[in-house]
Amino acid sequence: MEKAPKSPRVAPKVTLRRLLSLARPEVPTLGVGSFFLVIGALMGLLYPLAMRQIIDAASAGNRALIDQTALGIGAVVAIQSVAMALRFYLFSTAGERVVTRLRQKLFASLMSQEVAFFDERKTGELTNRLASDTAVLQNTVSTNISMVLRNVAQALGGIGMLFYTSPRLSLLMLAVVPPVAVGGVIYGRRVRKLSKEVQDALAVSNEVAEESLSGVRTVRSFAAEKSEVARYTSAVEKSFQISRRRIRQSSTFMAIASFGGFAASVVVLWYGGRLMVNGVLTVGGLASFMLYSTTVAFALGALTDLWADFMRASGAAERVFELLDRPPAIPASGGERLASTEGRVQLQEVHFSYPARADVPVLQGIDLNIEPGEVVAIVGPSGAGKSTIASMLGRLYDPQGGRILLDGKDLKALDPEWLRQQIGVVAQEPLLFSSSVADNIRYGKAGASDAEVEEAARAANAHDFITRFPESYQTLVGERGVQLSGGQKQRVAIARAVLKDPRLLILDEATSALDAESEHLVKDALERLMKGRTTLIIAHRLSTVMGADRVLVLEGGKIVQSGSHSTLMGQDGLYRRLVERQFVAA
Repeated sequence: MEKAPKSPRVAPKVTLRRLLSLARPEVPTLGVGSFFLVIGALMGLLYPLAMRQIIDAASAGNRALIDQTALGIGAVVAIQSVAMALRFYLFSTAGERVVTRLRQKLFASLMSQEVAFFDERKTGELTNRLASDTAVLQNTVSTNISMVLRNVAQALGGIGMLFYTSPRLSLLMLAVVPPVAVGGVIYGRRVRKLSKEVQDALAVSNEVAEESLSGVRTVRSFAAEKSEVARYTSAVEKSFQISRRRIRQSSTFMAIASFGGFAASVVVLWYGGRLMVNGVLTVGGLASFMLYSTTVAFALGALTDLWADFMRASGAAERVFELLDRPPAIPASGGERLASTEGRVQLQEVHFSYPARADVPVLQGIDLNIEPGEVVAIVGPSGAGKSTIASMLGRLYDPQGGRILLDGKDLKALDPEWLRQQIGVVAQEPLLFSSSVADNIRYGKAGASDAEVEEAARAANAHDFITRFPESYQTLVGERGVQLSGGQKQRVAIARAVLKDPRLLILDEATSALDAESEHLVKDALERLMKGRTTLIIAHRLSTVMGADRVLVLEGGKIVQSGSHSTLMGQDGLYRRLVERQFVAA
């Protein structure tokens, strides 16, 4: 037997170029936004120049020049305000579109993954990727692009104006830039690593919260609220400790960069004062130089922070791109679609182990033929592999050895989407979505009319209890159907299967958790549903399999007995012992 394949993992290749590629569809919007950004940045560079003119004009007693400059600055302020507003609107809108598109692609990628992928990952981790990691990327590929362009424009424009004002002071001022830039790169790498750790820790805390909230009834029944709060607190505290390490790195770098910047300003003031004494520089010139220096310093400081943001986003992007790039081991669609389906099922020497527990064999050489329209029940102790066979018929998993065929065709050659459309499943604990009763029934056939929904509900013995609700078929069932009883949920699930009209029906412990009255109604609905369909019944309660055409007994992943109920009861085997044990327990 072949070894169980591990779920494929694609090593993420996150570069700044790929990160920015998320914004490629928004290039036209970002281009217009960049135009207004440049206008706003250029307007901002005129303030120090205006201050120089006003100071020098005041020193010379030129009131006319002061008035003209003030009026000019008023016009600059108006233009800059409009440009800033338009820039903010365009870049923010582009960012929202990017994160919306990213979440859609990520969710679609998750929905295409094979079931084994979800066996190995927690729901809280995946929802954290959808919510938190994509939100981290939102600013990076929109607003932060705007900030980078604006600060680059201000830095370059400011440096140009510095050299225009005083080349000697400019060289002195810019001496601090290289060491700060090198420090920024080193700092950014450390932040990227710590940011990835923070996001991982947040994912763990999200997993804890999701488990506790979704299982709140179990938590409450065991009076475990304090334990769950302590577990969540511990997870959040770990995230905080990593965040504090990141903050410590940021504080250290900021202190060093600030010291360098202010020290350079002190040296410039000292040397600029000497130039004024020597008549090389005017008072207005020195004042405007200091303002341009401040502009450049703020721009470079902002670029350093933005570099750190890009590094933080890279940590989140690694996980997002890992999921986006991951090819599913079992494709969601693609393959042959049969013109008609009889419902003949064959398992030939099937071997299987769950990928998450590859060293534990579940099925060992299963051979099984089910004829069209035949009702076959599978019984056996827990862990024998009953539900596994049901899962493999819908190709939720592929066997590591052997083949599974439908009407003589290997399931691997068939389109998985088409295959699952031929199969109806009624499980022990059916999942209902947080919508109306009608929407949950209509899940079996998209676009079904209200009449079809009602007809399916009648066939499932569900119409009477549905119409007793004040909102009838528009009644909301609550999260996972919590507003309905177990029997009501089962009948809604049966109605969903009736509406789907499958050729192959799988009943996985469909009545094991019901009371006598609910079981009677559900069994009556199931008998109508089973007519003319190939049916596989998975059951612990052996009273539900007596009417099956054939009963298979599984033990240790192998079929140890096969025959009708009466035949197996006449043999001294596992089936009779299971029946006797169950009725003695009753």
